[in-house]
Amino acid sequence: MKIFHSLGHVVGGTLLIAGTTIGVGMLALPVATGAGGFIPSMAIYLLCWVFMLCTGLLLVEVSLWMPKETSFISMAERLLGPWGKALFWATYLFLFFTVMVAHIAGGGAVLHDLLPSPAPRWLFALGYTALIAPIVYLGAKTVDRINLFLISGVALCYFSFVAISAPSVDLTLLQGGDWGKAWLALPILFTAFTYQVIIPTLMNYMERNVKKIRLSIFLGSAIPLVVYLLWEFVILGIVPKEGLIDAAARGQNAVTPLKEFLQNPLIFQIGQYFAFFALTTSFVPLALSFFDFLADGFKWKKDGVHRLLLSLIVFGLPFLVALFYPKIFLVAL
Repeated sequence: MKIFHSLGHVVGGTLLIAGTTIGVGMLALPVATGAGGFIPSMAIYLLCWVFMLCTGLLLVEVSLWMPKETSFISMAERLLGPWGKALFWATYLFLFFTVMVAHIAGGGAVLHDLLPSPAPRWLFALGYTALIAPIVYLGAKTVDRINLFLISGVALCYFSFVAISAPSVDLTLLQGGDWGKAWLALPILFTAFTYQVIIPTLMNYMERNVKKIRLSIFLGSAIPLVVYLLWEFVILGIVPKEGLIDAAARGQNAVTPLKEFLQNPLIFQIGQYFAFFALTTSFVPLALSFFDFLADGFKWKKDGVHRLLLSLIVFGLPFLVALFYPKIFLVAL
C-alpha cells in the first residue's frame, strides 16, 4: 500500500505539472512558430524546455528555505526585500491576470464553436468561468481529482486527432525554415512551458518530499515537450505557412485554420474538443495557484468571506476584461 501511495503522489504531481503546462499556450504554438518553420522551431522548443526545467528545480530549492504554506510573495520579501517584493507583486499579478484573461477568452470561443448557438460569445465565456470557479473554490484535492479526468480527455482527443490527421501531413511543408523569424515565437513558447507558478502549491500537496517533487517536475515537463513536438509536426505539415501567418493576424488558435485546409469535419471537431480539454487542464491549476498567490500576498486565511473574495478576484476581474475584449486571446498570451 505504501508503494501505491508513493506512486500516487508522483503520478498526481506529474499530471498537475503536465496539465498546467499543456494548455492555452499549446493552441497558439503552431501559429506563433509557423513563420519560422518546423526545424528551427524544434531547436527552440528543446532550448525552452531545458531552461524552464532548470528554473522549476531552482524554485523547489527556494521553497525549501521557506516555511510551509509559503507562496511567492513571502519568498520575494525574504530574499529581495521590500522593493523586490513590490516588483514581484506587480510582475506576477500581471502574469497571472493576463493568462487568466487568455483562458477565459479562449475557453469562451471554444465553447461557442462546440455549441453553435445564436447566444452572444460573452455568454459562453461566462458559462466557462462559472464551470471552473467552483472547482477551484473547493481546493487542491478537488482540483487533483478533476485534473485526472481532464488529462484523460486531453490524451484521448490528442491521440485521436494525431491518428486521424497524420495521413494528411505533407512533408514538403516541413522543409526549410527561417531562423530569424523563429525566435519571435519565444514569448509564447515560454508561456507554453510555464508550470512554475504551481510549485508552492505542489510543495504542500506532495508534503515537501524533494525526490518526488523533482521527479514530478522532470516527467511533468517532459511529457508536454513530446506532445508539443508531435502537435507541431501535424499542424505545420497540414497548414501552409501562409495559412498560419493569416491565423496569427486574426488572433486565431491553431485548430481554426484546419477547417479551411482539410475537408474533414471530424478532424476539426476532435480538434475543438482537444482545445477545450487543453485549455481547461491548465486553467484549473493556474487559477488555483493565483488563488494561493493572492491569499499569501494579502495574508488571508483561505476560508469564509476571504475565500469568496479571493474567488471573485481570481475569476471576476479577468472575465470583465475578456467580456470587453473578446478577441484578446493571442494578445494576452
